[in-house]
Amino acid sequence: MLPGALLLAAGLSATTAQAQTPDRKTAIGVNLSYLQYQGNLGGDFGVMHFPLQVGVGAHITRYISPTFDLSLLGNYESYRFVADAAPRNEFTASIGMFDLGLKLKFNNGKFIKEDAFIQPYLMAGPGFFAANSRGNYGTFNPNLTSTPGSFSNQVRSFEIFGLAGLRFRLSPAIGLDVTVSQHYAFPGDNNPGNEIDNSVTGTYHDRFLVYGVGLTAALGKAKDTDGDGVPDRKDKCPNTPAGVKVDVNGCPLDTDGDGVPDYQDKCPEVKGLPALQGCPDSDGDGVADADDKCPNTPAGVRVDASGCPLDADGDGVPDYLDKCPGTPSGVKVDATGCPLDRDGDGVPDYQDRCPDRAGPASNKGCPEIPAEQKKILNEATKYINFDFNKATLKPSSYPRLNQMVQILNDYPDYSLSIAGHTDSKGDEAYNLRLSYERAASARKYMLEHGIPAERIESRGYGKTKPIADNKTAAGQALNRRVDFDPYLTGETNAAEAKYGPAPSIAELKAEGKKLPGKKTTGTGAPHSRKAPAKKAPAKRK
Repeated sequence: MLPGALLLAAGLSATTAQAQTPDRKTAIGVNLSYLQYQGNLGGDFGVMHFPLQVGVGAHITRYISPTFDLSLLGNYESYRFVADAAPRNEFTASIGMFDLGLKLKFNNGKFIKEDAFIQPYLMAGPGFFAANSRGNYGTFNPNLTSTPGSFSNQVRSFEIFGLAGLRFRLSPAIGLDVTVSQHYAFPGDNNPGNEIDNSVTGTYHDRFLVYGVGLTAALGKAKDTDGDGVPDRKDKCPNTPAGVKVDVNGCPLDTDGDGVPDYQDKCPEVKGLPALQGCPDSDGDGVADADDKCPNTPAGVRVDASGCPLDADGDGVPDYLDKCPGTPSGVKVDATGCPLDRDGDGVPDYQDRCPDRAGPASNKGCPEIPAEQKKILNEATKYINFDFNKATLKPSSYPRLNQMVQILNDYPDYSLSIAGHTDSKGDEAYNLRLSYERAASARKYMLEHGIPAERIESRGYGKTKPIADNKTAAGQALNRRVDFDPYLTGETNAAEAKYGPAPSIAELKAEGKKLPGKKTTGTGAPHSRKAPAKKAPAKRK
């Protein structure tokens, strides 16, 4: 047996912990262990023998980084093995294992938190194996010498080991570890005297499985300049006065969250002003608290005789909160004092022609007709056709008219101006009446398809507003047209804005023009049918 003093002095454990941290870089520990053997005589891996032969150990570990530690460790075991088969072969041994291990920690802040309660780790490295063994052997075991007898060996060899462990964090400095490790000894020759079981033949030589449980304690004390119990490395307020209670970050407690720490706060449970040592201020508005109808007015806010903040525009929102202090009288406002904008288009309701439908300010808050729909309206004249020299719509016109009806239904804030035009051929008054009646026919179609009368206006301009040269057939064809122009209901009629007022037959008579003998299909004398000046827009369905 090796001398007990040597083993206890070296006694470095196969159990290690991770109590060491950047604040406490060195840790020591002790453990109890249980050893199992596997060799040429057989083995007892996975078998428990009672009463248990318990070993002891110790270790010292040094912190390298959040992921790695370096450990010097060892174990002392007293072990007895008896072969199950005859002839009886047995040995007892005093075993010491001394190892240097590199430990891989999983609680490195990447996989698991550094201060996690359960902290797994792995370890491996080289070591020194020492054992004093003695035993008896029979004559028929081919693994032993041919002559029965006894042996006494002193084994000294190189070994390698691997270890897996779990540390349970009992406190920042104390850890409980449960480990299992395997050690493989290399005697270096075929001399039976270098084997713990006095045998050299076979496969295994000497392997040992060691189970361990132990405690580890970190040495030293984390640097804590202000002595508040939070290490400087984690202390966000490193100069806290002695005796002051702090939070987990090392900063003084501030129960009421007013920015004044409790140890300086004369009213620690009520928010106050730093200038008054954390106590609330009667609002300092110059009106006695007993007379103050608004006792919580912020400091510096101008107040009236009752102590309430001024409200210059009378909208119910005090000036100091009013983001729109010049709101006209009677206009409804929101909590910030700005005019309501129900549709959120940036145009306040009191200026918004379409307060329930979003649109740009350039269109008075109303939605704009998209370019594709505008194109349908602008190009409608190409698709609206009449019987020759009449105001009767051809069926080919209906699809485009139906499209325009749909657009007016989709955009109820708009009215439509329909203006008829002719070329320069023929009598002027005749052309005027024909242009009017053609526009009226298109209007009548739309009325019959559900568009309210007040939203459609028709008029005729005759030959007075050509868009091409009437000297050519092509130009005359272009001038024979019906224009469809949308405009916001209540705004200036689009045709009138474009061409001016439509002429009347009465005006032509006054000028001495002779009316045509043949009447055109239509209703009455030409005149403009205008949409009302203002009407609340219908909501889109």
